Amino acid sequence: MHFNQSLLSGKRKYLFGLMLFLFAAVCCVAFSMEGSDDFDLSRREVLFRRIGHELLLQSGDSTSTVLPVRKIAENEYQISFEHEFAFQPDSLVNTTRRLLARDPFVRDYVVKVLNCSNSSVAYGYALSRDKKDDIVTCIGRKQPKACYLINIKFKPVSVNTAKKRYLLGSLPFLALVGFMLLKSVKPPVVLPEALPAVVPETLPGIVSHTDMITLGAVLFDTKNRKLIIDEKQIDLTATETRVFQIFASSPNETIERSRLQKEIWEDEGVIVGRSLDMFISKLRKKLEFDPNINIVVIRGKGYKLEISA
Repeated sequence: MHFNQSLLSGKRKYLFGLMLFLFAAVCCVAFSMEGSDDFDLSRREVLFRRIGHELLLQSGDSTSTVLPVRKIAENEYQISFEHEFAFQPDSLVNTTRRLLARDPFVRDYVVKVLNCSNSSVAYGYALSRDKKDDIVTCIGRKQPKACYLINIKFKPVSVNTAKKRYLLGSLPFLALVGFMLLKSVKPPVVLPEALPAVVPETLPGIVSHTDMITLGAVLFDTKNRKLIIDEKQIDLTATETRVFQIFASSPNETIERSRLQKEIWEDEGVIVGRSLDMFISKLRKKLEFDPNINIVVIRGKGYKLEISA
């Protein structure tokens, strides 16, 4: 029994350590990604240049260049071009939506096409991962050839914030895994043979010799699960043995019904009230051979093993 308890304790410590390791690993992965912010932003700038490149191709220009992308505010970038060009609004909308969908940290953004000469807005629209929030106008109206700047402004959600959301989202999953692992380590059920027969030798008519308990004229063999009455041997089941051991440990004393249920069935995870009545009834029948010993009902409290002198 001591070995089983030590083994159980060892398993719990191992599982607890495993959960700590998994949590630490998730934290390290999430926060070590902070150093890749520059890479993510550089990748986004490449997507901007790709937008400009495809826009020029759509206008029939395959030779002029897209100028370096400028960051003009915390969450706003500007695409500029070497020469004038014309564009179709629907083509520009589809191109930005398709290419920026490759950036996992881009959700909502506003695009403005500005005239180079006076920075007036020639065309603009707003896109979102949730398409019902899109604001797109003037589809199908070709914009004339001119010098344009394209400004793309993002809703302020930092790369780090998004990564930390992934980290927090993983915590419920780790908690569920930990609960299932701990639940799988069920305490071992103690066999009846392992239960010591502890009976006070000072009580009259009660004598204990390790696995043999004398209760009046009845000899209770706890190891072999037997009652011996006038040399007649009566076999007991494992549960009957456990129930009778509790009575034998407190003869002529009232034992509460809840205690019997708790000590016999709680470790197995199920307590059934009628099961106790059934085992008490079976024990009474097996004790009928000795009129001086009986299990009586104490109404409203429990049961008592009465042993007459």
